[in-house]
Amino acid sequence: MVARASTVAVVGLEPVPVVVEAHVGAGLPGFSVIGSSGPAAGQAVHRVRTALRAVGVTLASRKFLVSLAPADVPKVGARFDLAMASAILAEEGAIPGDALARCVLLGELSLDGAVRPVTGVLPAASSLAGSDRRLLVAEENVAEAALVEDLEVVPVSALAELVHLLRGDQLPRPVSTPVGTSLGVGSPDLGDVRGQAEARRALEIAAAGGHHLLLLGPPGCGKSMLAHRLPSILPPLSRAEALELAAVRSVAGLLSDPCGLDHRPPLRAPHHSMSAAALLGGGSGVARPGELSLAHRGCLFLDELFEWPRHLLESLREPLEEGLVRVARSRATVTYPALVQVVAAANPCPCGGGDRCSCSDDAIWAYRSRLSGPLADRFDLAPNVSRLSASSLLAGGEGEPSVAVAARVIAAREMAAERWGTTNREARPFALRAVTRPAALRTLADAVEAGELTGRGFDRALRVARTCADLEGSELVEPHHAFEALAHRMQLRACAAPTAVEVAG
Repeated sequence: MVARASTVAVVGLEPVPVVVEAHVGAGLPGFSVIGSSGPAAGQAVHRVRTALRAVGVTLASRKFLVSLAPADVPKVGARFDLAMASAILAEEGAIPGDALARCVLLGELSLDGAVRPVTGVLPAASSLAGSDRRLLVAEENVAEAALVEDLEVVPVSALAELVHLLRGDQLPRPVSTPVGTSLGVGSPDLGDVRGQAEARRALEIAAAGGHHLLLLGPPGCGKSMLAHRLPSILPPLSRAEALELAAVRSVAGLLSDPCGLDHRPPLRAPHHSMSAAALLGGGSGVARPGELSLAHRGCLFLDELFEWPRHLLESLREPLEEGLVRVARSRATVTYPALVQVVAAANPCPCGGGDRCSCSDDAIWAYRSRLSGPLADRFDLAPNVSRLSASSLLAGGEGEPSVAVAARVIAAREMAAERWGTTNREARPFALRAVTRPAALRTLADAVEAGELTGRGFDRALRVARTCADLEGSELVEPHHAFEALAHRMQLRACAAPTAVEVAG
């Protein structure tokens, strides 16, 4: 006979059902696992054997064979320990043979029989929603699995508890449904920013339309302050969007908040010294999500943009266009979502710029050449961020708070969603032209003829103009909206080396 237990492998964000089969028979005594890969899975033999001994089950000197099927699916990590131990218990007669029929098991076993948490529980749980099966996971994974509606989740703290549950000697412990986290708690407020009216306006436009933003100015003028306050004026994530982000965090092992589903748009601020694998995703075997995917449905803040290696910046071009990042590794090619807003900040020159700049032209262009023309063309807004005056610093009172700006942003996004079901950044050019005055189109076309816009830049400027119109409550894009969109792009021509500007132009 062969005993079977069910579990789930997660390849990228894709859950794959796995059947664990256990057989005990005659032959050379030993314990073998087939159909698995990676060092953690290979070491499962020792973990499972010792954990079984801890609950009073000593394996006889016989041939134990455990198979994880299908064999061609990458199975990395120790997430299959609990299912392997359960299949062996059923094969040995320690639990009823039909006790595992409705169970899906996920968990790592410690040497004393305790059940440890694993990553990727949320995507696995989502694949079981609406079925008549129940998911048995470690205590620390219960809140994560309980985010999935219409699924029975059973906490298991130790292998001994699992045996009692499957024998019917003990009832499952109740699981409370997590409550959603509070929105905006602890978020920096836009009211803290002094002056910078043009940059604040650009930040509002970026939030309303989902546009990419570049802040270029001398040190200490508030670029980082503005960037860190962008999430405070973004609309909260819907349940579907929050679950999508939570699945990425789950695979990365970062979903540890027991309070419930987080509806706040994320802000990730990686350092410019990080590797390509950390930014885009990577690792041996099956790639894990990088900073780009962890910022999904939120903001990716690239501080000190001109300090980033050029090859890293160029690697962002395709993901920004597609909203996806594909990472190929030895065992699998995975796709992670990467629908992000990029907010970049940079000094105009190596010394910081300003009135006392001592950099030569060659040094300035060498510094700015990290950003190519094609990538600069993908930014939608580049407002002027100037050094603060003494009067601005000494002025009393606070600026307009985030809650007031967020109300206008939400209203503008609702107009865009009602018009074409998405943000203005993702709107189709043909649809945009249909709601634009001919004079406004002519304004942008003149910029193309003057070499100030590329074809891509024309469409991006039109999307920004559409957002300006939505913030004003206008049904059509008027010429003054197009002029504002062009004004916010003027700094882009100063952000790339001359050769790159020629390409962009």
